[in-house]
Amino acid sequence: MSVDLAHIRQVMAEADCLYTEAQVEAAIDQLAEVINGQLAESNPVVFCVMNGGLIFSGKLLPKLNFPLELSYLHATRYRNETSGGELFWKAKPEISFIDRDVLIIDDILDEGHTLGAIIDFCRHAGARAVHTAVLIDKDHDRKARPDLKADFVGLPCIDRYIFGYGMDYKGYWRNAPGIYAVKGL
Repeated sequence: MSVDLAHIRQVMAEADCLYTEAQVEAAIDQLAEVINGQLAESNPVVFCVMNGGLIFSGKLLPKLNFPLELSYLHATRYRNETSGGELFWKAKPEISFIDRDVLIIDDILDEGHTLGAIIDFCRHAGARAVHTAVLIDKDHDRKARPDLKADFVGLPCIDRYIFGYGMDYKGYWRNAPGIYAVKGL
C-alpha cells in the first residue's frame, strides 16, 4: 500500500486547530480530578482502547492516584479509513474483570458503535460496573444508541473529521499535539 506523504503533510498544514495542546492537557487534568473522586475506592480494571486511546491513557493514568489494574483491548471499525464498517476485534481483554468495576479509556465517542460493543462485551463477561472515559465527545445526532453517554468526557467537539491525541487521519497524525479538523471534512 503506497502512502502519499505529501497529502498527509498537506492535511496537517491545512487543518483547523480546534483545541491546543494546553487546552487538551487542562481537560485531562480536570477529568483526572473527577475520576479520582468517583473511582478511587472501586479497585477498577482499566482498559485502554487501542490505538486511539493510547495517548489519552498515557496522559491520564499517571494522574489517577489510586490502585488500578491496567490492560488493553483493540476493537475497530475504521481500519485506517475515514468511515467505519463492521466491528473487528484485534485483541480482546486478557485480564479478568468478573465482579470488578471497569474503566474503558478511549479517544472519542463519535457514533458509539465501537464503544457500545466494548461496554456490552464487558457487561456480558461479568463486570460489576462499566465506566467510560473519552477525550472527545463529538456533537451530532447520529449516535448508535441514544442512551450511550460517556461517564467522563474531556472535551466536546463539533461534527468534523478530527485527528490528534490518538485520533488519526488514514493512520497518521495520532501524534499531533492538539485536536485538529481536516479541511473540508
